[in-house]
Amino acid sequence: MSLDYTTLDLLRQNHPAWRLLRSDHAPLVAGFLHRVFITPNVRVMAQSDLAEALEDELFALRQRGDVFPKPALEYLNDWAATERGWLRKFYRQGSDEAHFDLTPPTEKAIAWLATLAERSFVGTESRLLTLFELLKQMSEGSESDPQTRIAELRKRRDEIDSEIARVLSGDIPLLDDTALKDRFQQFMAMARELLADFREVEHNFRGLDRRVRERIALWEGAKGALLEEIMGERDAIADSDQGRSFRAFWDFLMSSSRQDELSTLLERVLALPAVAELKPDARTRRVHYDWLEAGEHTQRTVAQLSQQLRRFLDDQAWLENRRIMDILHGIEAKALALRGTPPPGEVMTIAECAAGIELPMERPLHTPTLKPVITDVALESGDADVDASVLYAQIVIDSAELARNIRHALQERSHITLSELCEAQPLQHGLAELVAYLQLAGDTFKAVVDEETTDVIVWRGVSADGAEQTKQARLPRVIFVR
Repeated sequence: MSLDYTTLDLLRQNHPAWRLLRSDHAPLVAGFLHRVFITPNVRVMAQSDLAEALEDELFALRQRGDVFPKPALEYLNDWAATERGWLRKFYRQGSDEAHFDLTPPTEKAIAWLATLAERSFVGTESRLLTLFELLKQMSEGSESDPQTRIAELRKRRDEIDSEIARVLSGDIPLLDDTALKDRFQQFMAMARELLADFREVEHNFRGLDRRVRERIALWEGAKGALLEEIMGERDAIADSDQGRSFRAFWDFLMSSSRQDELSTLLERVLALPAVAELKPDARTRRVHYDWLEAGEHTQRTVAQLSQQLRRFLDDQAWLENRRIMDILHGIEAKALALRGTPPPGEVMTIAECAAGIELPMERPLHTPTLKPVITDVALESGDADVDASVLYAQIVIDSAELARNIRHALQERSHITLSELCEAQPLQHGLAELVAYLQLAGDTFKAVVDEETTDVIVWRGVSADGAEQTKQARLPRVIFVR
């Protein structure tokens, strides 16, 4: 974007972030919204809860002598007004209470204000290393010559072998306290930026939905062409750079092994003395769960927009069908009005009709392709001894007990894979119990299927001769989500 005078003047007049910074109430707005939304990573808050929190804030400020005469709800409505745009006020489906959420410009303004504070330590090494690593990835990832790629891989292998030799010889290079602080500050900055990006991605999807509704309302062509254009734009968003990047991020974060690895790394880093001196926020220990929660909220928003769009199209189809019926009723009324006084002359002509005659007896009878062979065997009646105990030795799977196992596991964790659940609660009835778990994943619980990862589930069973044996099943990873 060109930062010339005209562009900056338009931003000063129209951009919500700039309007927030120019506002007389900017300290109240920025401080309150940062404390309520950004610090605890809250995506949506009900009007009653937000108004109560703001009322407490205003009461404390009035005790100090700062004058804010209006009630909290009036301030919230002012901040959500179109001319300001600092909050988004909306009504959730099935609820008559208003809800509020931050807008991306407001979060950008608050993030910029956070950079104004004087920092006792400003690290530059980690950012330079990050830039250098990004350039290497782009250069190597776009190289199509096999020899060049192999040479680069061999160079990297030699560097790793050299570092292994140094460690084996007792020379173990360690990061000093300055390097640790530098990298930790860079990590925290990128983690906060990632949470802010989720809100902007959600805002972009919401803008797409609004444009599609406007196109439907003003469409005058055929319905098929409209649906083709709408679905094409949905696919274009999903296949765009932003959509592919978000999908790759989501697939990476949904891996349970990656989440466990992130948890282990955070525990080790936060235990370092140099990092502890920086006094990091307590939520840093679960920042990857904040990413997961923000991503789930974005996914739910996209699903709700799709459902609302479908209902909107159904309403449009109902109105169009009603218009067609009105036209047909008008034709019938005009025909009845003309029945008594038909117009003179020829009104309509029909071409001469000819009947196609086909005699039944001219059709050939059915000829079987194979001649059946019937064995001439006399049937004999008898009384055979049959073991009827097999009819009563049936296995009954208690779906309620399996559901209790899933709920108990999700009380301690936000998600769990089917393989982990079977390790904690071994299968008692083999494949039938495993199929019951899969049925609960599709009908009762929220579940995600990772097609790219395969899990192996093992259980103990009994063979036909009565001996115990180990059986296993391979299936895509199924993840139960709270």
